[in-house]
Amino acid sequence: MATPSDLSSQLAVNVLDAHSLLAAFGVLGVGVVLFAETGLLIGFFLPGDSLLFTAGLLCTGTSGRSVHLSLGPLLVAAAVGALAGAQCGYLLGRRAGGALLARSRSARLHEGAARAEELLERYGHAKAIVLARFVPVVRTVLNPLAGALGVPARAFTLWQTVGGLVWSLGLTLAGYALGSAIPNVDTYLLPLVALIVAVSLIPLGAEVLRSRRAAKGARG
Repeated sequence: MATPSDLSSQLAVNVLDAHSLLAAFGVLGVGVVLFAETGLLIGFFLPGDSLLFTAGLLCTGTSGRSVHLSLGPLLVAAAVGALAGAQCGYLLGRRAGGALLARSRSARLHEGAARAEELLERYGHAKAIVLARFVPVVRTVLNPLAGALGVPARAFTLWQTVGGLVWSLGLTLAGYALGSAIPNVDTYLLPLVALIVAVSLIPLGAEVLRSRRAAKGARG
């Protein structure tokens, strides 16, 4: 039975902080967060990249922190959350069309939707669905957008599975490998998480620059 202190610590969890989420909910929290981030538009702000990396790091046992996770269950939770979330988002988009996005007042969410649609038009279904996994916000909106735009279910399922496994398992194992190789790596946890977030934004930044250059070329 949970004690009052346990309940208060869970209620006080910071959903924007990966370590806080893991301390409160453990492996189960990873699956739930990834499902919400990739399947529900309200989860666009959740820290998927940093959560996966930090969770992998906390499986090594080299950290002096109180949180320790088991790698096997973590990999299963990460994969299930990422794949089930994307498929749920696709089905919601297919049934509700663009109404889901139209109701949102978040400028960031609408920017992500525009970027996701651009990815689908420029790269085609397979490449866009895989690439979107590595771009925050875009990985949230592309799934319902793919459903609304009529991307074939078989193609979406295949490529979201490929992208989802590479993203979820890759980042988790990267954190685990780094934690195993470097003693007391948790000392550098915040800079590492910041680096992961920065790297995850590189594809989006590259696309913005490419679009601007294309626009200038068209005007010229």
